[in-house]
Amino acid sequence: MERWRNKVAVVTGASAGIGAACVRALVGAGLVVIGLARRQERVTQLRAGLPEEEQGRLHGMRCDVTHEEDVLAAFDWAHRQLGGVDVLVSNAGIIASGELSGQSNTAAMRDTVETNVMGSVYCIREAFQSMRQRGAEGHVVIVNSVAGQHVPNLGPQLPSLNIYPASKFALRAMNEIYRQEFLRNKTRVRVSTISPGIVDTDILPQQIQAFIRQYMPMLQSDDVADAVLWTIGTPPNVQVHNITIKAQGEKF
Repeated sequence: MERWRNKVAVVTGASAGIGAACVRALVGAGLVVIGLARRQERVTQLRAGLPEEEQGRLHGMRCDVTHEEDVLAAFDWAHRQLGGVDVLVSNAGIIASGELSGQSNTAAMRDTVETNVMGSVYCIREAFQSMRQRGAEGHVVIVNSVAGQHVPNLGPQLPSLNIYPASKFALRAMNEIYRQEFLRNKTRVRVSTISPGIVDTDILPQQIQAFIRQYMPMLQSDDVADAVLWTIGTPPNVQVHNITIKAQGEKF
């Protein structure tokens, strides 16, 4: 990790859960981190909770990744103020409520796709262009899910996962497309996906959280952040395509 010290990382969905854990881990590893979140005040609170010597390495910015103009503004700021970006942790994601076949579900389904897929497209595009311009080593890490590898059957007692797995399958395909494109452009930028099982975060609908806590172990956000650090810490000649991690004893 020493080669990443003082390099610039962007983390999306940085206000809570996996994103916040990645922010803490990256700052602790010596990187300068830009935490993007709709709830910027939470990133400010996170910064205040860091050791004093680390606080200056975290910058919080309000950014809704579904708004392309927000993403463009954030990466423009990174270029002007910090010289560009070396690492991206594309983490922002949501799970909508409702059934894929249900009535009046357009807004919820569209929000999921706009956040999970198009938000990733905007952020990865801008990060890659910055890394390409810098001409140095870069790494894009996509936080995916085991739901991007197979569709969990939660049974009739729990809500439908609706379009969420489809959005995660899209990220799985995009990971390979990015790998091919980064090579085609003769860059030193790698791309990796982290696919955790169930993580104890507030992204899960309350009904699913309450049920799973009774019957199944869950990963913690720090477990995923550890996987991110390990991934970017591998030698530059190593392409970590995907890491799947689950809590010991998970049933899915």
